[in-house]
Amino acid sequence: MGLRERLGKEWFMFCIVLAIVLAKMDPSVGAKGGPLKPETTITYIAVSTIFFNSGLSLKTEFTNSWLHAASCFFCSDLNQSCWWE
Repeated sequence: MGLRERLGKEWFMFCIVLAIVLAKMDPSVGAKGGPLKPETTITYIAVSTIFFNSGLSLKTEFTNSWLHAASCFFCSDLNQSCWWE
């Protein structure tokens, strides 16, 4: 396996190592009040992006989820009716 194939397969690990090396060389870029503004970037943009990507990777099986939701509603309705008596 050549270097190009290896980097193509392990691109995520390569990018993490590169980000760590760049942060070690110039930590002021990500410091509080720096050009990346981590107090805003991490709090809003990064968290929103992570949840958005997680949502995109979910399978959309509407019929199975509808059946599951209906059964959950029935069970919760039955449980609450027992509690209120």
